[in-house]
Amino acid sequence: MKIAIIGGGSLGLLFAYYLSKGHDVHLYTRTKEQSDIINRHGIHMIKSGAEHTASNITASSITDWQGTAHLTIIAVKQYQLAGLMPKLKANSSGSLLFIQNGYGHIKLLPELPTIPIYLGSVEHGAVKSGDNTVFHNGEGITRAAVYKGSGSLLENLSVSLSDDFPVILEPDYKTMLIKKLVVNAVINPLTAVLQVKNGALISNTYFHGIFIRLFEECANVLELKNREDYFRHVVDVCKKTADNYSSMYKDIEEGRQTEIDSILGYMLEEARNKKMTAPLISNYYFCVKGKEHEREET
Repeated sequence: MKIAIIGGGSLGLLFAYYLSKGHDVHLYTRTKEQSDIINRHGIHMIKSGAEHTASNITASSITDWQGTAHLTIIAVKQYQLAGLMPKLKANSSGSLLFIQNGYGHIKLLPELPTIPIYLGSVEHGAVKSGDNTVFHNGEGITRAAVYKGSGSLLENLSVSLSDDFPVILEPDYKTMLIKKLVVNAVINPLTAVLQVKNGALISNTYFHGIFIRLFEECANVLELKNREDYFRHVVDVCKKTADNYSSMYKDIEEGRQTEIDSILGYMLEEARNKKMTAPLISNYYFCVKGKEHEREET
């Protein structure tokens, strides 16, 4: 299968490395400098201290993407999607798989032509180091579901992948994304503001108290049923990734824009629409936005 990946961040590099084992992968990066390095040296993936290299990946700048691959995986951050939409609408012959955090990107999808569109929820831990190196810090799975069109290509992709990078098909994209949204809404802002690893939200009694209260507020805004199951899932993610820093923590640390608008920003929009108060969600939203503002002023 010919697979294009747009975005040379941590997930773009991770997906390119693993998918290149059985597919023809073309990675499209924001800068020509990054694509040149990947073409010369391949992609290095480091897991459990061992380094592996994929040298069969072609890379180009995003402006060269033409939409001719069987599947294009959109691996940019959610706040970068708006700028990419004109190109996605103009080149729409293949299927698209969006793997952004949050839920806000759903409102952009009706603008796209009627083609197979898929949504994904990535549970791997990955950290980019340099232009062509990614650390695979936490093994997980990628969940994917159909947003529009046929799911046959997604099924073929799932069957073709090995156990070390599985794609699991889910019957309903809304349930799948909300489950990931709850994880991101609780873990990411707390770890970014408190400046701790994920596990501290469980091991530190005082941080855990905030963790519980923020989860309850998110559950109320989203009107979650079976919230005990959702809570257990968030706790499990914290435990499995206890030694990891969240992506939002890393974004703050490295001076990048975060995805807070698509996560807690979406939550606040939902709260306003339902005429609900959400003081903790609001507080942590503004805390993260304040940290972004500090970065802009330096």
